[in-house]
Amino acid sequence: MAVELKTIQHLCELSKLDYDEEGMKKVMGEMSDIIDLMDEIKDFDLTYDDTKDGNEIRFGDTREDVSEESFPTDKLLSNAENTEGCYVVPKVVE
Repeated sequence: MAVELKTIQHLCELSKLDYDEEGMKKVMGEMSDIIDLMDEIKDFDLTYDDTKDGNEIRFGDTREDVSEESFPTDKLLSNAENTEGCYVVPKVVE
């Protein structure tokens, strides 16, 4: 797919690039090469198969989900000042 010079001029205007005529022709060729490469890549099958990379996790390998007692809030707040049921932290942003 060839990119038109008018398209390159528009892109240069949007990106505030200042090319002379020779520079625009070079960019036009490079953009055409990039677009051709992307068209080629579309032909490849890029579907992910998790069984081929060796990273599968079997259900039996996972740990059992067991609930545990959490740390008591009263003990966590015992050293805090003016808590009113909240954690007070130092001011970070002035």
